[in-house]
Amino acid sequence: MELQHWLGRATHAIQDWAGTFGPYQPHPALQVDDDRFATVFEEFTGRLKDNYPFFHPRYAGQMLKPPHPAAVVGYLTAMLINPNNHALDGGPATAAMEREAVQQLAAMFGYDTHLGHLTTSGTIANLEALFVARELHPGKGVAYSAEAHYTHGRMCGVLGVEGFPVPTDDLGRMDLAALEELLRGGRVGTVVLTAGTTGLGAVEPVHEALALRERHGVRIHVDAAYGGFFTLLAGAEGPEGLPAEPWRAVAQADSIVVDPHKHGLQPYGCGAVLFRDPTVGRFYLHDSPYTYFTSDELHLGEISLECSRAGAAAAALWLTFQLLPPTRDGLGRVLAAGRRAALHWAELIERSEHLELYQAPQLDIVSYFPKAGRTALSEIDAASNRILQEGMNDGQDPVFLSTLRVDADRFAALHPKVVTDADGARILRSVLMKPESETYVERLHERLEQLARA
Repeated sequence: MELQHWLGRATHAIQDWAGTFGPYQPHPALQVDDDRFATVFEEFTGRLKDNYPFFHPRYAGQMLKPPHPAAVVGYLTAMLINPNNHALDGGPATAAMEREAVQQLAAMFGYDTHLGHLTTSGTIANLEALFVARELHPGKGVAYSAEAHYTHGRMCGVLGVEGFPVPTDDLGRMDLAALEELLRGGRVGTVVLTAGTTGLGAVEPVHEALALRERHGVRIHVDAAYGGFFTLLAGAEGPEGLPAEPWRAVAQADSIVVDPHKHGLQPYGCGAVLFRDPTVGRFYLHDSPYTYFTSDELHLGEISLECSRAGAAAAALWLTFQLLPPTRDGLGRVLAAGRRAALHWAELIERSEHLELYQAPQLDIVSYFPKAGRTALSEIDAASNRILQEGMNDGQDPVFLSTLRVDADRFAALHPKVVTDADGARILRSVLMKPESETYVERLHERLEQLARA
């Protein structure tokens, strides 16, 4: 689709709709001279060049990529109206779109019943899930793995509940034996399991943790902000297929968070929170004297901690899902390409004389490090930083990576020959969430080998 064409169609469509309400005189206070705007706009676009090329497959660093053109058109079209999905009178059309899109997300995870909505971020979505958990288990704390996103510890502080980091295994997944020992103390009411950690993409054993819920009466929350859409590849044939058990078990979790602004091809910010039991809506009830236009059912403002929320985000997700639905044959094809790219690059690294795979990718995140000198942690750290900086600052053939710090014990568990002369080391990390990475990964590998040899 040609973005420029559809953006033009978008402005005409909204102008036609606005014209049905009759003419009016725009206020002169809002008028800006074209020449003045052109001057400021030139400076504006110039400053935007101070960015990394998130759209290009040579950017293989953080979890960043541009939204799909359909999401851009959907967002900007609705933004011209600027609906607010906090209340039905703020955005009737986009509120309906949000309900439909959230229903598709719930179906993707296998929820038979649900209550949920979009949020401005995964952080806020997790805050809402933990808020409901606190209300259901007052006085009890929250357990999460030491590799979980830092937002869980932070939100525990916001909510005034005790947080319990749980050790992980060598692959970065929660140690369930350590978790059960913690649960025996009776101080935990909610366990957070991560389906796709932001560091290494580790998928924790949700299916095994469900038994602990039955034994200890805890609540299970799945933070699938990063990895959630990979449920579309659960049990799939081919190299991109993922083990089905943890993903199928997500349907039994009490709550789920997923970020459409990651693998859902959406602009920032678009998170989502889902609850399996719709009756948790009772914890959101409020009385606003000016939100008068309601319905027999809870509207979105009555099931959200946030107040104003962009209806444009719902419009963008709805339009995208009409074209690329959250199914294996829809968005699943996009995720499969990134997953295959990660697996292929891992194979290339394993055959390399200059790079070493840190651990096999569980989703689409590849972790690796240069084979430096006597393979001491200090040398690996220095070499990883050198490659990061040289690759990013090469004006002719740049490559954009990220680093991940790994502590010495964890490093040695996977690579016992390493000399632990430091308390940890930075390794290189690449997120291959753009499907174009599949056809570019050999070029990436070639460039990384050049940098590692230098």
